[in-house]
Amino acid sequence: MTSTDVTHEAEDSGPGGYAAARLRLLTEGARSGPPRRAALARLTDDWLAGLFGAGTEGHGGVSLVAVGGYGRGELSPRSDLDLLLLHDGGDDKAVAALADRLWYPVWDLGLALDHSVRTPQQARKTAGEDLKVHLGLLDARHLAGDPGLTASLRTAVLADWRDQAPGRLPELRELCAERAERRGELQYLLEPDLKEARGGLRDATALRAVAASWLADAPREGLAEARRRLLDVRDALHLTTGRATDRLALQEQDQVAAELGLLDADALLRRVYEAARVVAYAGDVTWREVGRVLRSRAVRPRLRTMLGGAKKVAERSPLAEGVVEQDGEVVLARTARPERDPVLPLRAAAAAAQAGLPLSPHAVRRLAATARPLPAPWPAEAREQLVTLLGSGRPTVEVWEALEAEGMVTRLLPDWERVRCRPQRNAVHLWTVDRHLVETAVRASAFTRRVHRPDLLLVAALLHDIGKGWPGDHSTAGETIARDVAERVGFDRVDTAVLATLVRHHLLLVETATRRDLDDPATVRAVAEAVGSQGVLELLHALTEADALATGPAAWSAWRASLVADLVERVSAVLAGDPPAEPEAPAPTAQQERLALEAFRTGGPVLSLRARAESPAAEREPLGVELLIAVPDRPGVLPAVAGVLALHRLTVRTAELRSLPLPDGVEGSVLLLAWRIAAEYGSLPQAARLRSDLVRALDGTLDVAGRLAERDAACPRRRGVPPPPPRVSVEPAASRHATVIEVRAQDAPGLLYRIGRALEGAGVRVRSAHVSTLGANAVDAFYVTGAEGARLPGEEAGEVVRVLEDALRG
Repeated sequence: MTSTDVTHEAEDSGPGGYAAARLRLLTEGARSGPPRRAALARLTDDWLAGLFGAGTEGHGGVSLVAVGGYGRGELSPRSDLDLLLLHDGGDDKAVAALADRLWYPVWDLGLALDHSVRTPQQARKTAGEDLKVHLGLLDARHLAGDPGLTASLRTAVLADWRDQAPGRLPELRELCAERAERRGELQYLLEPDLKEARGGLRDATALRAVAASWLADAPREGLAEARRRLLDVRDALHLTTGRATDRLALQEQDQVAAELGLLDADALLRRVYEAARVVAYAGDVTWREVGRVLRSRAVRPRLRTMLGGAKKVAERSPLAEGVVEQDGEVVLARTARPERDPVLPLRAAAAAAQAGLPLSPHAVRRLAATARPLPAPWPAEAREQLVTLLGSGRPTVEVWEALEAEGMVTRLLPDWERVRCRPQRNAVHLWTVDRHLVETAVRASAFTRRVHRPDLLLVAALLHDIGKGWPGDHSTAGETIARDVAERVGFDRVDTAVLATLVRHHLLLVETATRRDLDDPATVRAVAEAVGSQGVLELLHALTEADALATGPAAWSAWRASLVADLVERVSAVLAGDPPAEPEAPAPTAQQERLALEAFRTGGPVLSLRARAESPAAEREPLGVELLIAVPDRPGVLPAVAGVLALHRLTVRTAELRSLPLPDGVEGSVLLLAWRIAAEYGSLPQAARLRSDLVRALDGTLDVAGRLAERDAACPRRRGVPPPPPRVSVEPAASRHATVIEVRAQDAPGLLYRIGRALEGAGVRVRSAHVSTLGANAVDAFYVTGAEGARLPGEEAGEVVRVLEDALRG
C-alpha cells in the first residue's frame, strides 16, 4: 500500500481509519527514517485537515497550524502533535466549537497534544514573553483553513525574531547551558536523553533558530545527518518501548539497536555519541560566532565615531610559524602552506592550546583538506608539538575536539579510531574511552613537575587505555599498540619500551595497593619486577593518579592515594637495593591496644566509632567514619560483623581484618577489624546498639541470615540490566604466607556477609581482608590459610573458589 493509499484510507474512514493507517505505516518494515516521519506527518496533516473542514462552509479568518517538530514535518511514532488554531478574533463561539472538533478526536486516539487557540497578535505577544513558544512558531506550517492568516503570522514571527535576535539569542544560549547542566552531555552518558542532553535534538533545533536570525550560522558539514541519526534512534526507541520517551535506558538499548539493524548496544551508543559530538561542536562554534557578532555590533558605533567611519582591520598576532591569533581565535597565517608543512596541524593545535584559544573551524577544515601526512617516524618537531598540546591542561580538550570534528586525530593516530566514541559500561567512568584518554592527559599535565620525563608521562596518559578497542585484556593489547605508536611518533627504542611498560602496567599500583597485603614481601617484589626501574616507577605513580582522577570521583581518594604512596615507597626501596623485610605485626596504636585488652578481659566484642578528622581534601571524600572492633579470636567474626552492619544498612567502604598481638605476658590473640562505613541513608546507629547486636550475632541468638532474607523479600525488584556474574580467582604469586582469593562482584547489601559465611563454611581462616568498593563494583581480596596457618594446597584453594562462586550466584 502506498502512502497515497494510506492517506485516502484515513480521509475516508475518519479517526478509526487514521488509526489503522497510522499503525500500518509504523509497522511497515521497509520504511523507516525520514521517509516514515514525513509520511506520518502527511497522513496526520490530511486527517486533521479533514477534521477541520468537516461541517464548515469556509475557512476565512481561521487556520490550523502545525508548530515545533510537527511543523518541521518530523513526527516520531509517539511525538506530540503541536497545534495552533489561529483566528482573526471574529466569532469566538465558532472557533471554540471548531477547537473541540479538532482536539477531542486526537485525545480519543490517545495521542499527546500540545494545543493553543490564539489570534496573530496574541501569538506574537506570547512569543515575545516565552522563548520556547517563539522557537516553536519559527517552524509554523499551514495545515488547513485560511493560508493568508498563517503566512502573515509566519512573516511577522520571523521578522520579530530577527529584530529581537541581539536580545533573544543570549537568552537561548543560557537556556541551552542550563539544560546541559541538568541533563549532562549526550556524547558521554550511558543512559542519555536524546532530546534534552547537550548535543541532542533540542540543541539541533536551537541551531536552526540561530540560522534563522541571520546573525550566525552553524557549521553545516554533517549536521543534518547527525540530526537525522538522533531522530532515527528516537523513532526506534518509541517503537520498541511503545512510550513517548527520549531517554535511552540501558535495558532497552539492545532492542533499539536491533530495530536499527545495528550489532549491539555499544554500536548504538557509538552512533548516538558520534551524532551528539557533531551537534555539540556545531553549537560551540555557532555560539562563539554569535558572541563575536554581538560584541562587534556593540563596539562598532563607538569605533565609527573614533575613526571617522573608517573600517577597522582585524589584528593578527603571531603565535607560531604559520599560526596567528585573530579576533579571539587561532587561524592560519596568510603565508601558511599546509600542503608543504606536515607539522602545521600539530603546531597550530599546540599554539591554540597554549594560548587558551579555540582553533578556528575554518583553519581546521583547511588543514584537513590540504595538509600532507606526517612521515613515519615523525620529525622531532611534530613529536614536541604533540607533547606541548597534551601538556596544555584544560584548553587541550576544546582543541582536541576541533581536530576530531574534521577527522584529523585518526589521521595522526590511526589506532584512535577503535576507541573513538567508545562507551564504557561502568558507572565509575564519566567519559567515553577517547575522552577519558584526553582527560587523563589533562590531569597528567599538572604532574609534569613531579617526573623527570614529562613527555613520556603525557604520551602514556594519552595511550594507556588504547587497547580497549581490541578483544582481550586491554592492558596487554594496549602494550602492543603503544609500542607501535611510540615508534611511529619517533621515540627511540628505550623510550618506546618505557611507554609500553607504562601502558601494560597502568593499573598495577592501584590494584596492588588496594587489594594486596603490602606487608607481604612477595607483593612488593612482584611490583618491583614488573616496573623495573625508579624512573618507570616515578612515571607510573603520576600516571596512576592522573588516570584515577580522570575516571571519576569514585576512583580516587586520600585513602587510595596514601595506599599507593606507601606501595611506591616500598617498591622504591627494593629497586634501590633494600629488600623488603619479612612481615612483622605492626605495633598497635594506644587505642587499638586498649580495645584489644578490654575485649580480651570481657571475652566479648568492643568497638569504637570515630569520625574522620583529616585534611580538608579528605573530608570531601565519601569514606564515612572509622569503625574499630576488637574481638577475641574465634571463628565466625567476619560474617557476624558484616551481617550486623548490613542489618543496620551500613555500607562498607573499606575493610581490613588482622590478628592483633597482645602485650607481653598476656596469652591469646584478638582480631582487630578496622573499617570505613557510611549509612545508606539517615544517621549512624549508636555504638552500644551495634555492639549489642554483634554479641547476639556471635552467640547465635540473632538470625542474621533470616533477617536479611526477610528484608530482601520485602524490597521490590527494580528493573535494570543484569550485572555480569561474580568472578572468584586465586592469585597464586601474591603471597608466600597465605592463599590470596580475589572476589569481584556487584556491590549489594550483605555481600561481605555472604562472602564471610562462605569462607567460614569452607573451613578456612581469614588472615586478613582488603575490601574496596568502586562505584557499583566490589573488589575484595582475602588472605586465607588452613587450620594450621599454612597456604592452601591448589586443589583445596580451587574448592574454596567454587564454594564462593556458588554462594554469590545463589
